[in-house]
Amino acid sequence: MPGTNPETVFDVAIIGSGPAGYTAAIRAGQLGLKVALIESANVLGGTCLHVGCIPTKALLFNAEIWDHLKHAADYGIAGIGTPQLDWSAVLKRKTAIVTKHTKGLEFLMKKNKVTTITGFGRLTGPAKGGIHIIELTAADGTKSEVKAKNVILATGSEARTLFGLKPDDRILTNIEILSIPEPPKSLLIIGAGAVGVEFASIFRSFGTEVTLVEFLPRIVPVEDEDISKELTRLFKKRGIDINTSCKVETIEKTANGVKVAWTTAAGKTIEKEADKVLIAVGRAPRTSGINLEKTKIELDRGFIKVNEAQQTAEPGIYAIGDIVAGLPQLAHVGGMSGIVAVHAIAGKNYRPVRRDRIPSCTYTEPQVGSAGLTEAQAKEKGHEVKIGKFPFAGNSKATIVDSHDGFVKIVADAKYGEILGVHIIGPSATELIAEAVAVMELEGTVDELMFTIHAHPTLSEAMLDAYAAVEGKAINA
Repeated sequence: MPGTNPETVFDVAIIGSGPAGYTAAIRAGQLGLKVALIESANVLGGTCLHVGCIPTKALLFNAEIWDHLKHAADYGIAGIGTPQLDWSAVLKRKTAIVTKHTKGLEFLMKKNKVTTITGFGRLTGPAKGGIHIIELTAADGTKSEVKAKNVILATGSEARTLFGLKPDDRILTNIEILSIPEPPKSLLIIGAGAVGVEFASIFRSFGTEVTLVEFLPRIVPVEDEDISKELTRLFKKRGIDINTSCKVETIEKTANGVKVAWTTAAGKTIEKEADKVLIAVGRAPRTSGINLEKTKIELDRGFIKVNEAQQTAEPGIYAIGDIVAGLPQLAHVGGMSGIVAVHAIAGKNYRPVRRDRIPSCTYTEPQVGSAGLTEAQAKEKGHEVKIGKFPFAGNSKATIVDSHDGFVKIVADAKYGEILGVHIIGPSATELIAEAVAVMELEGTVDELMFTIHAHPTLSEAMLDAYAAVEGKAINA
């Protein structure tokens, strides 16, 4: 990453090159702005590309292939004997995918005339004469300055820990678990949100004895309750030990592993030992150490408050991605919030990020995809709702791909038929949910969607049957 002329004044300087930051940089370049992208690491891409979304999903695909190979004979594939897991090759493929897309980002920066600068960026206070000055500290401690008319903060998030524990080879976060030398014989996961259940799915496929411990009453607690129930059923069917409404009391190393003690809702204390423990209890915003206190920026539990244009209380400073108060910590949300901020800076039209139009995806087996209001949220907001539910067991393509667990659930307004929420658990749920987001953006109704032709045989036909199920008219149920 090259340096820059200290006298150069950029239209916008972006601190952080994760999905929020690099998306903002690319769009700013497309809009003709002079852009600086500041990154403290020696590579672009942030958590998502290097130790988050991309490597995790690479492992999940490997796990899916592995699960299919266990039933190779059912697919008419004979003569392969007993499959042997080469974990080093699994990790090598994961790394190759990350490397490919890291190089892709470097190309996109050059293509869009984005100046990339290596160093840790800090604010120095309000703008002076309309110019913000960012203090840049290089890896060797050398300091310099970057000048810009506008600043976008995209510093991302990091895994929270418990009891002040530091990650090592047995107490893991999302970073350490991605490079362990082999699948552990046993893994205890604290936290059953998206990160926890995805790693539970991965390592169970590879034969690990998996235990999930969740503080809230159900796994994937932000999802519709029916989704949580179905994923719980299918995880238990896979042999995953699920413990909900449990408070972790202690985590301590033993001679050969880690012992965790937790208290159940009934007050019973349970102790369990595993080779390794994954702490997946959420992510904290990286907002300390960048001199926010020298500005008017307002915080909410460490997250930055912004308006619809992603602008903070300090003129000329914007915040996007995981550090923003009230936004889910998702890469695609970060990217879109970056696009909104850049359009606002450039004086172009934009649409604010709407919380009820954000797809949420969990890449377990089976997959989960959702958007809009859950049934409970819709009722809490005063909607009279109608529910349509269609099982993948009635979908021919689901049978063909040998993945017929789960369902599509539609939450619709009873009076006008507007789609309020869509919740999917089953094959390709993370792909199918895109249709639901488009439908809700266009304020589609059940009456319209019941007559929208879906190709046969496809998994998307389950969407058609689910829309029709709102009116009790699903064809294949």
